[in-house]
Amino acid sequence: MSQHAPETDLREFLRTRRARITPEQAGLAPHPGVRRVPGLRREEVAQLAGVSVDYYVRLERGRSASVSASVLEAVARALQLSDTERSHLFALAKPARRQPRAMAAQRARPGLLRALVNIAEVPVLLLGHRLDVLAVNRLARAFYLDFDALPPGERNMARYMFLNDAARDLYVDWPETGREIVGMLRLYGSHHPRDPRLAELVGDLSAQDEDFRRWWADHEVFLPRYGTKRYHHPLVGDLTLGFEAFTPMGDPDQTLGLYTVEPGSPSEQALRKLAEWSAVDTHVHPEELAREQH
Repeated sequence: MSQHAPETDLREFLRTRRARITPEQAGLAPHPGVRRVPGLRREEVAQLAGVSVDYYVRLERGRSASVSASVLEAVARALQLSDTERSHLFALAKPARRQPRAMAAQRARPGLLRALVNIAEVPVLLLGHRLDVLAVNRLARAFYLDFDALPPGERNMARYMFLNDAARDLYVDWPETGREIVGMLRLYGSHHPRDPRLAELVGDLSAQDEDFRRWWADHEVFLPRYGTKRYHHPLVGDLTLGFEAFTPMGDPDQTLGLYTVEPGSPSEQALRKLAEWSAVDTHVHPEELAREQH
């Protein structure tokens, strides 16, 4: 979601997707003369998708009420969309028609909270709507040093990434991670097109950070699964950690982020030092790790 209507988001998403594909990449013969648009023309997308030009133009203008799943599939193939982008396209083209009730506050259910407390050797986070942080384990509190000092309503990974200088120092490849965060918000927004708190979040970040504003306009989407990231922690130095992202059964709008570390590596030693440091804080009870978002 953006501060625009869903029709605008659909138009801009399709426009940016076709702009990145050349006729040659799409398997079309190049036309003579100077091209006035980057990537594919609308008529070329229509040709590849097997629909009329007028039909595709109406779709790109956001008039998607009557579009069929088969046409969306054909457009997704023509634009060479990834699985994540395909999901995004379908959600944009078929947004929720009814204004939903206010979204209920999310909680870390007791079993997940106990799991976070029981995992002591790597950082773990539980994220909810719009990347709100619902719960963290003790090592995550130590890993994201300045995060715990934020007011409860601002404990959000996007706010942390773009409005906290500590995040830019912590992530060695901060621009890459920043783009991923923006892509996650974009993907969330297409599936929750009428979340007023997302509109507020996007507005705040756009007003305060140029990088966010520029990347939001790119209309990229991202779904975390697994990978590796490099960090420079102010207390224990350089680390390389893997991560695995899970959706808890029964809580489809939550994401459990579990870090991993290579056994015997310098990064494992650094995490052990950080765990020893965090263990000094003996006044933190398990219940305090959960952060309800309203």
